[in-house]
Parts: sequence; structure tokens; C-alpha cells
Amino acid sequence: MKVSWLTFAFLWGSICTRSGQGEAETRECTYYNANWELEKTNQSGVERCEGEKDKRLHCYASWRNNSGSIELVKKGCWLDDFNCYDRQECVATEENPQVYFCCCEGNFCNEKFTHLPEVNGPEGPAKRRLALKRYGERLQKLVVYEPPPPNASLLHVVVYSLFPMTALSIAILLAFWMYRHRKPPYGHVDISEDPSPPPPSPMIGLKPLQLLEVKARGRFGCVWKAQLMTEFVAVKIFPVQDKQSWQSEKDIFNTPGMKHENLLQFIAAEKRGANLETELWLITAFHDKGSLTDYLKGNVLNWNELCHVAETMARGLSYLHEDIPWCKGEGHKPAIAHRDFKSKNVLLKNDLTAVLADFGLAVRFEPGKPPGDTHGQVNLQVGTRRYMAPEVLEGAINFQRDSFLRIDMYAMGLVLWELASRCTATDGPVDDYLLPFEEEIGQHPSLEELQEIVVHKKMRPVFKDHWLKHPGIAQLCVTIEECWDHDAEARLSAGCVEERVTQIRKSANGSTLDCLVSIVTSVTNVDLLPKESTSWILSLPKCGTHLLEFSYFMAKTAVGSKFCNPDPSGRLQVEKG
Repeated sequence: MKVSWLTFAFLWGSICTRSGQGEAETRECTYYNANWELEKTNQSGVERCEGEKDKRLHCYASWRNNSGSIELVKKGCWLDDFNCYDRQECVATEENPQVYFCCCEGNFCNEKFTHLPEVNGPEGPAKRRLALKRYGERLQKLVVYEPPPPNASLLHVVVYSLFPMTALSIAILLAFWMYRHRKPPYGHVDISEDPSPPPPSPMIGLKPLQLLEVKARGRFGCVWKAQLMTEFVAVKIFPVQDKQSWQSEKDIFNTPGMKHENLLQFIAAEKRGANLETELWLITAFHDKGSLTDYLKGNVLNWNELCHVAETMARGLSYLHEDIPWCKGEGHKPAIAHRDFKSKNVLLKNDLTAVLADFGLAVRFEPGKPPGDTHGQVNLQVGTRRYMAPEVLEGAINFQRDSFLRIDMYAMGLVLWELASRCTATDGPVDDYLLPFEEEIGQHPSLEELQEIVVHKKMRPVFKDHWLKHPGIAQLCVTIEECWDHDAEARLSAGCVEERVTQIRKSANGSTLDCLVSIVTSVTNVDLLPKESTSWILSLPKCGTHLLEFSYFMAKTAVGSKFCNPDPSGRLQVEKG
């Protein structure tokens, strides 16, 4: 009974003391990094913690326990984490982790650390109090980890253990050699063929990066939402067998001139782990709205939002395609073809500004070099099947720069159709979101099915009748048709699409209706004899203006005419029948 009263008094005193102290303020933590030589940082010292004013800061420590020998891994500042709230001591509670971790609040609270596993069951509280009593003395003796100096007892242990340890090492090396010389399931991967990238900035090398949740899974790995200091970032993690994809995308990001408001912001590239446990990380800006595909599944767009997404998306692709001899003082920016352009690889900022992402299949066009010399042998039939251009499905691509850029433009036409399908500007209903050709051949089309409808039947996603009753959507549909034209050389450029969308927005808002009405009036006021066929030629610029598309729509609506595509001179033939 006496022991119980003493225990109760001790616990009550602890509670009172803690409540009196309140939230401990953390400004400085003990710092240590076991990998300081590799990461090119200080080995130990003091780290000042910085963060947002409304967020709490903590200290942390991580270590390994190798048969009773403590091996410190890292110490430093930790970001706001509710698991660390109101902990004045750094105590790890996991049962038997590979790496022990603890966090606490208060300056230099991570100077001492210990392991106290959770005890469950009806006898848990009593066992925990006993464990606290036993660990209390150990906690008072713990100090900042420093490599212990050699002593006589340690030397004796080494001498007596030398023979079995040597035998065990030989056995491990032999097993590893046999494992390396068997044929791996995914072929040979040479991890050491090029040096690891140096830490891109002290921020990445010194500060812990917390992976929070998986946001997407794709062809080459998964994308995590992570926290780096006070900012959220995206971490794309590649398995080691997809090293070439990681290397290719890293090279594209490091190309001069790749900093643009409509291209995904690159932060760092890192290798994590060793040997077969190696993971390859790409760290980029994080956009909470996610991809255009995900956004359209749960949201609709008004007319101005549609134009903004389409315009910024075209601007990003136009910049990617552009060859700039001297870009922003960084050097020559070559033309780059994306080769996997689709709505899933278009991210959205909070204001719905489009950002192009996923450059794992992109190819650069260096002056005087074929694309195969830039990234090794180029596989022609790559990308997502439903977005493949007819010439890709046929395997009939030549290795000219413009051929690759026109493939991107075909895919852009499909993405613009996706935008139009979710726009509320028309009088008709807005259907549920569908991928291109999903209505015709389902969600998982085969290559043969796509070849049949796209190449042989020359089918494209359908425009609804009520879309064409809205002046802006009608003009956009003409632009879409010129993007996915079966003849690759007839497709528009990304820069032309950007300019057209800008003009379409203005014309649909009524800024240029006067001149268009005069054109349509001149067409409809012509006197025709009964059963007589007459045609008019409207000489309009082929690109750089909205008149071509809008007159196309207005004349068709007014006289019910049959149209021919514009010839190379830009003339549009309107035939009344």
C-alpha cells in the first residue's frame, strides 16, 4: 500500500509539473549526422529550428541497436507532429524497429534518449510503471552519442569474437556473390554506372523529409505528398529497375531553360538506400488540385475556366517545343517533345493554371544530333495508347523533330475535347467525365482496337450538337479538329493553339462580333435560283486569328451549308446545296 501511495504521488506530481510548464518552446536542438561525409554536412553541433509561427517545433533522435551497441543515425529539428506534443523526454516506444525514433519538445531535449516499448493488456500500467523506474536511471546516464574510445573489455570481446565473426562474414559474402550471379527477374541494373547526384541544396541534405501519403501510382512508381520544412512537396519514387526513366526525367529537368510557370518546378533528385534496396527520388513542387483528369472527374468548368486551362496548357507545351538559342542566361534550350501528353500529366495550380508534368518519356532535339543520340535508342511506340496519334499506332514515324511535336499536338486535341465535355457554357446537359474513346471502346482499349477506329475508320471523339450552339465552344471544336487531323503535317502548333484560344475567349465575349456579322450577312444575302448550287470563298488567315473558326460556325448555322477544310492559302470554301 505504501508503494502504491508513493507511485500515485509521483504520477500526480509529474502531471502537475507538466501542466504548470505548458507547451515547451523548442528553438535549438542537438544535431548529429552519421552520414555527414556522404551528405557533405557537419557531423555534430547545434541546429536552430525554424518554422511557421502557428506550428510547433520539436527535436528528434534516431538510432540503431546492434546487439546492445547503440549506433546513432541522426539528431536535429523536427516539424510539427502531434506524436511529439508535450514530451519533455526523447523516448522511443516501438517494440523492435530497425531504426529507433523519438521526438520531444524543449531546447536540447534530444540530448538524451532511450527506448521504452508500449505495454498492452490489463497488467500494462503496472509493468509500465516498473519499466519507468528501471529506465529512469538509464535515462539520467544517457548523453549525446560520441563514438566510445577503445578499452580493454572491448578489445577482449573483439579478440574472442574474431573467429566466428570472420566465418559469418565469409558465409555472407559467399551468399551475396551467389545471389548477384543469378539472373535477376528484370535484367541487369548497374547502379554505379554514374555517380550519385550531389545534394541539390543544403535544405534537402540537412532537413528531414516526411512522406505523408501516396497521391498517385503510375507506370514507373508512385508519387507521394511530402513535407519539407514548412512546405509541401511531391516525391516521385522510382524502383531501381526503372533507373533509366528516373535518369531521363532528371536530365530533362536539368536542361537549361526548364524553369517556366507552366512546367512543373523541379527541386531535387536523390538516391535513397543501397544496393537492391535503392530508391530513386524526384522532388518537385506539389499541386493540391492534382491532375486535370482527377479534377474533371469531380468538377465542371465554366467558359472562362475552360479558356484559362486550355490557354496555359498550350502555353506550356509551346514553350517545351520551342528551341531557344540563349535562354535566360542559362544556355541553349533545345526543343523537347513530351511524348506522353495527356490530361493525367497536366497538373492544376489553385487558380486552375495548367502545369505540364511527367517528362520520363520526353526527348530533346540537340542541334546536329538525331533524337537517338540524345537519350539512347528512341522507342517509337511509347506513351498512353488512347492518346497515340495515327502514325504512332501504325509505327510510321520518321525521326524528324516536327514529327514528334505533331504527335504531342494530336494528344492536345484529345485533352481539349475533355475540357469541352465538362464545360457548363452550353445549354445542354454536362455528361459524366469520360476519357477519349471511352464511350466507343471502353476504359482499357487494346492496340488493335485503337488501330481499327483511329487509323482505319479515322474516328475521333464526338462533338455533342448543343456544343456547336455556343460560339466559343464551336470555335474551339474547329481548333480541336485541326489538332487531331489525320494528316500530321496539317496539325496546328501549340503556339497557334494558344493564340487561337486567346482570340476565341475575346470573340465569345463579344469584342469582335461586328466584323463577323458582316461576313455572315454578306454570305446569307446572296440571291440564288431554286435548286441552284453556289459557293463562296472566304479568304481568311490560316492561323493567328479567330475569324476562320467563327465564320465557319456562323455561316454553317445561318445557311446550312456544306464546308470544305481550308486550303493551304487559308481560303475556306462554303458551298450551299
